[in-house]
Amino acid sequence: MASKPGPFTEWPWHKLGSFKYIILAPFVVRSLYTYCMGNGEKDTLNMIIIPLLLWRWLHNQIWISLARFQTARSKHMILHKSIEFDQVDREGNWDDQILLSGIVAYSLSTVVPGAANLPLWRTDGIVFTILLHAGPVEILYYWAHRALHHHFLYSRYHSHHHSSIVTEPITSVIHPFAEIMLYFLLFAIPLLTIILTGTGSISAVAGYITYIDFMNNMGHCNFELVPKWLFSICPPLKYFMYTPSFHSLHHTQFRTNYCLFMPIYDYIYGTMDKSSDALYEASLKGTKEAPHVVHLTHPTTLHSIYHLRLGIASLASKPYASQWYSWMLGPISSVSMLLLWIFGSTITVERNRLYKLTLQTWAIPRYSFQYLLSCQRDVINSFIEKAILEAEEKGVKVISLGLLNQGEEFNRNGELYLTKHPKLNIRIVDGSSLAVAIVLNSIPKGTERVLLRGILSKTSYAIALALCQRGIQIITVCSDEYEKLKLRLPAKHGCYLFHTNHYNTAEAWLVGDGLKDEEQRKAPRGTRFIPFSQFPPKRLRWDCIYHTNPAMIIPPALENMHACENWLARRVMSACRVAGIVHALEGWDTHECGQGMLDDEKVWDAALRHGFLPLVYE
Repeated sequence: MASKPGPFTEWPWHKLGSFKYIILAPFVVRSLYTYCMGNGEKDTLNMIIIPLLLWRWLHNQIWISLARFQTARSKHMILHKSIEFDQVDREGNWDDQILLSGIVAYSLSTVVPGAANLPLWRTDGIVFTILLHAGPVEILYYWAHRALHHHFLYSRYHSHHHSSIVTEPITSVIHPFAEIMLYFLLFAIPLLTIILTGTGSISAVAGYITYIDFMNNMGHCNFELVPKWLFSICPPLKYFMYTPSFHSLHHTQFRTNYCLFMPIYDYIYGTMDKSSDALYEASLKGTKEAPHVVHLTHPTTLHSIYHLRLGIASLASKPYASQWYSWMLGPISSVSMLLLWIFGSTITVERNRLYKLTLQTWAIPRYSFQYLLSCQRDVINSFIEKAILEAEEKGVKVISLGLLNQGEEFNRNGELYLTKHPKLNIRIVDGSSLAVAIVLNSIPKGTERVLLRGILSKTSYAIALALCQRGIQIITVCSDEYEKLKLRLPAKHGCYLFHTNHYNTAEAWLVGDGLKDEEQRKAPRGTRFIPFSQFPPKRLRWDCIYHTNPAMIIPPALENMHACENWLARRVMSACRVAGIVHALEGWDTHECGQGMLDDEKVWDAALRHGFLPLVYE
């Protein structure tokens, strides 16, 4: 929102939320009816509007994913500053301008003479479009843009766009409604001219709109991607094509580089920033920065790919949850999964900074269900091993295994990689010690007994031992789990371990994978479900308290955090990821994998000392 919002700032359909696209329904129905039932010549323009809108959405989404992928790994960053959740929220309505363009297109195709039945191609119309854009559109935009920087209009409208200092491709279309309408009027000049003069064509309309989207998105990337050889081959091109670094200066300096896409008008009117060429050269050269800590993860469900930072920005900025429209994305999700399965490799999905540490998150191209397939075990372990060796080569200090630590049978809790490469300088961390500390500190003070249920793991055994040492009774309802715990715990602690068929014996449940729905329903009212695994239980009871999987709130100093980690809330980080960071900050020289564990109290105190905070549940 602008600092002093002016008239017509909000979009008319703002209150409709996700249902705003229903506004297009009457236009689509009328278009289909006219096309199918009309006796005259078919109106092809009306029929390509929806495909063109879908193409625009896809085109913009490709730029979003590409930009986020590059800023996570590229050395050609322009501004080394962070993007936070408030910017993602502010830019969440980037598709409003696509919806508006559909409404305008349907309306004009009905009202404007000659808009119907456009031919596929007309060379003269395309030439007119190019000339009209380079002339009237560019010069009118330049002066309109300068006017919008007058304090009166800036505070009421344009300041909303400039709230984003570090830009993403979608920042290009984040404007108040009135300002977008001004831009629509400017971009309508070439299109209306060629239609009214009878030189219009489908190619000219679709091509011009695609050109605007392409240049808008490219110019708002926070990395330089325009190669120098392009300007070497054609030196005058620098006056007719801006670069991301050129426009980035407008967002940092405010009073320079006003042009739309063609810097020639900044040269003519003396508003080109003198550091434009230097910044372009510096961004192209780049600064290579090796991460200190790498966190390995992977997509969970089929639709979780959209919730990765590289996916749909508005979804990635919220905790993962199945949406009602997920079924519509099913075919795309399935194709993506197959492509990752066949051609995938480990990709960098996120880059953060905490104090002097550079942090990266890498994703293995495998989903959770694939970890259950025996035929995929060697392939997945090979991915993890390659990632560890790549991190070792880059000089990474610590790598945390995240969701990839799949137990003794899968990779011996990560010990497999140490056995194969005993001379690793990088430290492998599974976060089990911090997970134990988080679970223990989540149990209400004064608790005398807990119920433990779920597939047992290295973490759960450590929790059970710590509880016995504190004199807290452990109730089990599964005989197999009881026998395993009895074998692993020292004999002197056997008096704290009990097996029963009753579920109402404890109000604190420590749960892992394998907890059944019917078991949850047997829990007494007010039960506190505290997960010890990396996957939280499904929330079935409104009268119980559900903790998330072991996690902590991150310190304010952690930068560039604008995506949620799976189902965790904003600015909350899983125990494994936190453990890797703390390991590096403390400079510990030991591995935490296999059966090896650190002192949970020591890790807990270190995490608190570095600004991480426990979650509070009511």
